[in-house]
Amino acid sequence: MNLTYCIRTLIAGLGLLLSASSLAEGLPVPVDAKVVDERPAQVQERVYPLGGLRKISNQLRVEGKIESRGQVSSVTYELPRERSANEAFTAAREALQKDGGYPLFWCQARDCGENSLWANEVFKNRQLSGSDEQQAFILLRRSAEQSNTLVSLYSITRGNKRAYLHVEEFVADAPLGELLPTPATVLRELRDTGKLDYPDLVGEPLPAWVTLLGRSLNLDSTLRVSLSGAQAEAWREQLGKAGVRLARLEVGDAETDGFHVELIR
Repeated sequence: MNLTYCIRTLIAGLGLLLSASSLAEGLPVPVDAKVVDERPAQVQERVYPLGGLRKISNQLRVEGKIESRGQVSSVTYELPRERSANEAFTAAREALQKDGGYPLFWCQARDCGENSLWANEVFKNRQLSGSDEQQAFILLRRSAEQSNTLVSLYSITRGNKRAYLHVEEFVADAPLGELLPTPATVLRELRDTGKLDYPDLVGEPLPAWVTLLGRSLNLDSTLRVSLSGAQAEAWREQLGKAGVRLARLEVGDAETDGFHVELIR
C-alpha cells in the first residue's frame, strides 16, 4: 500500500473532495487544505518512538523505538479553520485501521512527551511545532503482505489555532520481524474504538501476544471483552493463564479474519 492510497483514504474519511489538477508527486491534495511540506520517497535510516519523548541531560530519551532503513515519504497538511486537528487525526486513523493497519504506539497530549522533540528531531519539520496538550501520534503497521510498511500520523494545533496533519509512510528494506504494540496503546485503542482487530493472528495463540494482551487487559481490571475467531476458545484459556479473570472474557461470534476482541459495554 503506497502513501498515495493512504492519503486518498484519509481524505475520504475527512469528507473532502480531491482536486484532479492539484497533485504533488502523485499525492492527492484535499481541496480545502494546503500542503505546507512534502517529501518524496527516499531511502534513509528511520527511528520511530514507542513511548513519550523526553530530553534528559541533552539526550533524547524514549521507552522503546523501531529502527530500520527503507523508503520514507511524507506530506504535511494545514487544515481549513473549520476542521480540528483531532477530527483529521481520528478520521485518518479510522480509515487506516479499516484498511488493515494496527497500532504499535498511540499517544495523545502530554502522554506523547515534548512537542518540540517530535517536530524538530523525529519529523524535522518546524510546521509541526505547537502545544504539548494539542498533539497526537500514532504508528501503525500494515498487515499480511504489507507487514514491512509502517504509516505514522501526527496532528498538532499551533498557538495561532492553525491545525496540521502530518502523514508519513515507511517501507522497510528488510523484514521488520515481530513488532508488538505497547500495552498502553492496546488499552487506548480498546477504550477508544471498542475493539481490537489482528487479522494476522490466525493460528494458535502466540505466547508473546498472550502476554501482551494479558498485560493490556489487566491495566484496567473493570473491562470485560468478547473474543472472536477460529481460536477464540484457546485465546480465552491462554489469557486466563496469563492472569486475566475468566469472568471478564467471553467467546463471541463476530465474523473476523484472525483474532477479534470487542469491549462489552
